[in-house]
Amino acid sequence: MLITNIGELTTNVPAGDDRSGTLKDAAILIEDGRIAWVGRAAEAPVHPDTVDARGHAVIPGFVDSHSHLIFAGDRADEFEARMTGVPYAAGGIRRTVTATRAASDDDLRARLADHVAEAARQGTTTLEVKTGYGLTVHDEERGARIAAEVTPEVTYLGAHVVPAEYADARDEYVDLVTGPMLRAAAPHAKYIDVFCERGAFTADEARRVLAAGIAAGLIPRMHGNQLGPGEGVQVAVEMGAASVDHCTYLSDEDVAALAGSDTVATLLPGVEFSTRHPYPDARRLIDAGATVAIACDCNPGSCYTNSMPLMVALAVREMRMTPAEAVWAATAGGARALRRDDIGVIAPGKRADLVMLDAPTRVHLAYRPGVPIIERVYKDGIRVA
Repeated sequence: MLITNIGELTTNVPAGDDRSGTLKDAAILIEDGRIAWVGRAAEAPVHPDTVDARGHAVIPGFVDSHSHLIFAGDRADEFEARMTGVPYAAGGIRRTVTATRAASDDDLRARLADHVAEAARQGTTTLEVKTGYGLTVHDEERGARIAAEVTPEVTYLGAHVVPAEYADARDEYVDLVTGPMLRAAAPHAKYIDVFCERGAFTADEARRVLAAGIAAGLIPRMHGNQLGPGEGVQVAVEMGAASVDHCTYLSDEDVAALAGSDTVATLLPGVEFSTRHPYPDARRLIDAGATVAIACDCNPGSCYTNSMPLMVALAVREMRMTPAEAVWAATAGGARALRRDDIGVIAPGKRADLVMLDAPTRVHLAYRPGVPIIERVYKDGIRVA
């Protein structure tokens, strides 16, 4: 298939000072689910299967590198309470744990399928999914197994919070997370994550969890520095984590550590929108040289949205990113957070994961927030939405 008459093409292949690798009047040739050729429309090869983009913009498919979609239940009442001034706390996770444990596999599978389809309609072509609402060996294994049915990007998050039954036996729960629970979930997972935060896990506990995951062949990730200053970023960099997610409260030392490492700072502006916490300072991270991604963190408690276009708009409006930086962070940045080099970029040999906008430029993602401007979505060259 040849997509031609693209008004603005974001390739994410740097060209001089343009990190987005923007091409005007462009075309893309797709063969066997991969990008075969990219260039000016006037120079495109002849192909019998042609799609006319009608001057609209095309970007790489969104890479949502942080979501919690294996869950049951609803916490709309918590959101309503937060809007009246009740602060967000990690303890609400236990409500979802109770509901998830009671749900059947088919219930979890059906809700997951709905969320995956919803994300695809909004341009997401790669989606990471975490466990973390089961917190038993059985429930974490089934969560990872069901997630693996829809994505290879599965994260084992047994260290989400300490469940109520282990409130007085934290060490025993960490032993469970790093032992039998890890062995059950690891065959279905690619990453291991830990919530290093007050009300969740300490820095030393986080080190134990990540070290066990690394020994089991999983790639480390981290929830850190969301609810206040802490050691999460430093532990993530120390352990070679692919990403540390949230990064709302950062010291100068944290910023320097991220800038000097391969650990991606994944920012989740939908959480701040939904909890009324301060937004992360993306400008500070970017100017320091850190790699920044943005993701949705779709979950039933602190951010129940999977709209990557909304994340782009929030990143521009609230986190001082340019539209080009926000789109890069939502595509190539997310790919780096997942340690993938075959997505997030439109170049020969890469996967043909593309989003066509009903707009002449990517700026409209932030310029027209809340408007459904995702026109077409292609995954591996196949139209999925």
